[in-house]
Amino acid sequence: MGKLEEQKGRKRTIRHFRDLEVYRRAFDAAMEIFQMTKGFPSEEKFSLVDQIRRSSRSVCANLAEGWRKMFSINLITSMSN
Repeated sequence: MGKLEEQKGRKRTIRHFRDLEVYRRAFDAAMEIFQMTKGFPSEEKFSLVDQIRRSSRSVCANLAEGWRKMFSINLITSMSN
């Protein structure tokens, strides 16, 4: 994609949504949430725990979807020039 992200004074090319700092942080948070919810009471497994886990995963999924849409738009624009 050619986008640059500064990290500790260095610039690096972002080629995939997994390269984004926000994606990495969201993924790490989702994994931490998953581990934390393992300790919830069993009666919450199919209501609260399920909802918490799905919402934490949706952040990563939304970032990936947004990246795909942006990539598709940029591809179409570059092909039409």
